[in-house]
Amino acid sequence: MALAGSAGACPGGSAMEPLRGWLVPALLPERCFEELVLGLQLLHVPCLRILLSKVLGYGIVAGSVMVKLPQVLRVLGARSGAGLSVPGVLLELLALAGSVAYGCSRAFPFSAWGEALFLLLQTMTLGFLMQHFGGHTGRGVLLVAGYWVLLGALLSPTPPPGLITFLQAANLPIIILSRLLQAATNYRQGHTGQLSGVTTTLLFGGALARVFTSLQETGDPLLALTFATSAACNGLLLGQLLYYRGGTPKSPPHPKVD
Repeated sequence: MALAGSAGACPGGSAMEPLRGWLVPALLPERCFEELVLGLQLLHVPCLRILLSKVLGYGIVAGSVMVKLPQVLRVLGARSGAGLSVPGVLLELLALAGSVAYGCSRAFPFSAWGEALFLLLQTMTLGFLMQHFGGHTGRGVLLVAGYWVLLGALLSPTPPPGLITFLQAANLPIIILSRLLQAATNYRQGHTGQLSGVTTTLLFGGALARVFTSLQETGDPLLALTFATSAACNGLLLGQLLYYRGGTPKSPPHPKVD
C-alpha cells in the first residue's frame, strides 16, 4: 500500500515541479503553493490574499510601462505642454525618486514599488518635452542630467537610511502640492489643456490598488498612506477632467491685417 501510494505521488510531484518553479516565490511562498496547488485548498484566504496582491502588483507594474504614454503623445501631438504645471511635474519627479530609493533601500519586492521606476522615466520625458516645446531645450537637457545625478546619489550606499525615509515621508506633501498646483492651473485657465484623461484615470486606479498591495506585501503604513493620498489627489484631477469636459485652450487672437 505504501509502495502504491509513493508510486502514485512521484509522477504528480514531478509534474508539479515546473509549475512550482513559475509560482514560487514570484507569486506564492512555498507554504501557499502546497496549500493551494498541491493540497487544492482553494479557499485558503491568507494565501489567496497573497496571490491577489502579487497579481495586482505585477499588473500595476506592467501597466505603468505605458501609463503616461497618452500624456506624452498629447504633448507631442500638440507640440505644446499648455495646461500642464511645470512645478507640479518637478515635484512629482522628486516624489518618484524618493519612492524608488525607499523601495530599494528596504529591499521590498519589485512588485510592490516597480511602477515608480517606469513612471519616473515617463515623467522625466514629459518634463523635457515641456521645456523643449516651451523654447528651453537647454534647460530640459540640464533637468534630465541633474535628475540622473540625484537619482544615482540616492541609490548609492552613501545616503543615510534616515534621509531615504524622510524623502518617502515627504512624498505626502509633495504629492498633495504637485496635484494642487495642477488643479489650480486647470481652475485658473478654465480647462485642463493637454492633461490626459487616460493617464489620470490609470494613476487614480493604480494608486487605489496599491493601498491594498502595500499593506499586504510590505506592511508599511507610510507606503500605504502615500498611495491613499495619491489616489485622493488624482481623484480631484479626474473630477476636473469630467467637469471641464469639452473645454479647450483658447487660441490667441490673430493680429489684424490692414
